[in-house]
Amino acid sequence: MFTNLLFGMPGGSEWILIVLAVLILFGGRKIPEFMRGLGKGIREFNDAKENVKKEIEEGISDKEVKKTTTTSTTIQP
Repeated sequence: MFTNLLFGMPGGSEWILIVLAVLILFGGRKIPEFMRGLGKGIREFNDAKENVKKEIEEGISDKEVKKTTTTSTTIQP
């Protein structure tokens, strides 16, 4: 039960305090710039994740192709 209190999602009043703290720290003019930067960072992360996934899939398929060509050339006299 104690871990639920530590790691639970913030409630309504807690979100209000978080929003007020962000407004105080960044000011009204900086928030759109902050959100654009956050969006750009998320987009770059997703692009990098897709590139890594594609490279891994290409490596696996290249390894399978190399294995089948090696097997087929060793079987034939």
